[in-house]
Amino acid sequence: MSAENSATGAGTGTVPNPGTALTVLPPLHCLRLLEPGPPRLAALPTGTPVWLVSRHTDVRQVLTDPRLGRAPLFAPDAPQVTVVPNLLDDPAALLNIDGVEHQRLRRTVQRAFTPRAIARWRPWVASVVDGLIDELLDRGSPADIVTGYTRPLPVAVISRLMGLDHLDTVRLERWSDHALATTAFTAQEVRTAMREFADFGAELVAERRATPGDDLVSGLLAAADDTPGITEEQIVTLVIGLVVAGHETTMTALGNALVYLLGDGRDAWQRLASDEQSAAAATEQLLRAVPLGDADVLPGLLRRAVEDIEIGGVRIPAGSVVAADVTAANGDPRVFTGDLLTELFAPLAGSSYTFGAGPHHCLGAWLARMELELALHRLARRLPALRLATAEDAIDWRRGMLTRSPQHLRVSW
Repeated sequence: MSAENSATGAGTGTVPNPGTALTVLPPLHCLRLLEPGPPRLAALPTGTPVWLVSRHTDVRQVLTDPRLGRAPLFAPDAPQVTVVPNLLDDPAALLNIDGVEHQRLRRTVQRAFTPRAIARWRPWVASVVDGLIDELLDRGSPADIVTGYTRPLPVAVISRLMGLDHLDTVRLERWSDHALATTAFTAQEVRTAMREFADFGAELVAERRATPGDDLVSGLLAAADDTPGITEEQIVTLVIGLVVAGHETTMTALGNALVYLLGDGRDAWQRLASDEQSAAAATEQLLRAVPLGDADVLPGLLRRAVEDIEIGGVRIPAGSVVAADVTAANGDPRVFTGDLLTELFAPLAGSSYTFGAGPHHCLGAWLARMELELALHRLARRLPALRLATAEDAIDWRRGMLTRSPQHLRVSW
């Protein structure tokens, strides 16, 4: 669950400058990665200039320096950064608020996502994982691992956390796809879906106000009532953002990880089954090395400079749009010298920015990690002969979205 990565990501894509070095790193699903280097100018699809920042140390500066913010992207003088505005372009969203106001709103939910809070959910999440594997086995081989495992697992977890056990998953899938769309739908289709989603959020908030329960939404409302200055619009936007963020990152990361682990990384499958510690180490490396987004539509985590700033020896003027390319930073050879084939179970050599850094660091990072660890370990343990039933070059990928993962993935055992 990511507040700024798959589900609260970076806006739209970038067109690299002619001659910009691109590194093709299989088996990352034909994604193109920029070679880490000094900040360079490119352009968003809207034509707005954007500074691409790709080195590990520079990306950290972009994500933590208060002179670079999200809210300035929505100021009256801000240039256009999206072709089709989606859920992430709502100025009322937690992602798009900075400073004291951001911290005030964030505190209404952050207690539910601490490592200690997430640890209490581990036995229940493990039972959900085992139940989904039981259903896979009952249906028999071959099967679509996306519809049977990678999608329903995080949906079940966030639904339980938010008290949405009876949520229509078909509607949720539609809203989530539109919420994170870039070119998959028209602007009108996105607006219509987002109105429906906002109406759902408003109804849910009203229901939990009338009948509070032991769930994240009720807790959020109680905290908001004790916190001056939080608007109803911010609460509704936060609620629907959590619904999307609570499953999108995990679904994307798990599907992409399985493409790698059942392909080039097949030799690691047996060790993944051996113990949860190995799965935890592999999860960190997979999150670092396998991108959540498509380099053709996701340039990085967007910020805008509120004053002149120097990044990596390059002066970037006030008002400029900056994109922190976390995929390039997560593969910066100055920090990470190995590859997945040799380093899958090794400790990270440096910080991974998949979940961001600084004030907007992903709220649900620990929840996503825990789900991925359990999902990979238990699947490998119970299905040691699991293999792809589709050629890698024939995989049906989700397109026109901020994230890129298999739409369907046939497996057998």
